[in-house]
Amino acid sequence: MNAARNTAQETAVYTHGHHESVLRSHRWRTAANSAAYLIGELRPGMSVLDVGCGPGTITADLAELVAPGGRVTAVDASADVVAQARAHAAERGVAGVEFGTADVHALDFPDDSFDVVHAHQVLQHVGDPVQALREMRRVCRPGGIVAARDADYAAMTWYPAAPGLDAWQSLYRRVARANGGEPDAGRRLSAWARAAGFTEVASSATAWCYATPEETAWWSALWADRTTASAYADLATAGGHATPADLADIATAWHAWGQAPDAWFSVLHGEILCRA
Repeated sequence: MNAARNTAQETAVYTHGHHESVLRSHRWRTAANSAAYLIGELRPGMSVLDVGCGPGTITADLAELVAPGGRVTAVDASADVVAQARAHAAERGVAGVEFGTADVHALDFPDDSFDVVHAHQVLQHVGDPVQALREMRRVCRPGGIVAARDADYAAMTWYPAAPGLDAWQSLYRRVARANGGEPDAGRRLSAWARAAGFTEVASSATAWCYATPEETAWWSALWADRTTASAYADLATAGGHATPADLADIATAWHAWGQAPDAWFSVLHGEILCRA
């Protein structure tokens, strides 16, 4: 029997915000490069809840993977980004997707509503990831799958060495934690799932790797832009974590690193598949 619906509300601030530099990276995400660990569990006719759908690129892929006969409900805390996800699905001609806003701590769905509940890069940003997983479990049917994947910032690594990127990594983790999130979420997913009441948890890890000149230029440019122009930049300065000059120095370091001929960057992710 699933637990009664919770009325808790989000307490964390979304560190990234929805600046163009953030959505630029979110739109790059697909089921293949961001949810491969889940794909083998999907079948035509399934119902899927995609929590924190962002601009909807993964959502549209999930809808195609459960077609024909399947349905995907995609939700995000931001109405503006939900509108972008809706437009993306329409542009691709993907059917069987519904969109709405939601707080993962208190999902507005009945118990046992979905075969699969999925969240990509969500739990690192929420105030209570264990409660979020309890809610994901509540709305998943018995025997269904709750899936989550999150980066682990402390485990990100790069070459060549760049003190400016060391400063970025340390700063980002301070800002994220001050906002109520956990930037090193990837390593904690299994523990959070067990604390949420799951007893059958399969854990894994995969990585994004940016290694070609085109990839490292793209990755470094978007992080340079985030560092000086996004909500993250505003939160870093407003919280007293960095000055505008500090952020400008970090952005310069990103650009310089991205132009190195041997530049290489890896983003480690933790993943969990939990049987409801």
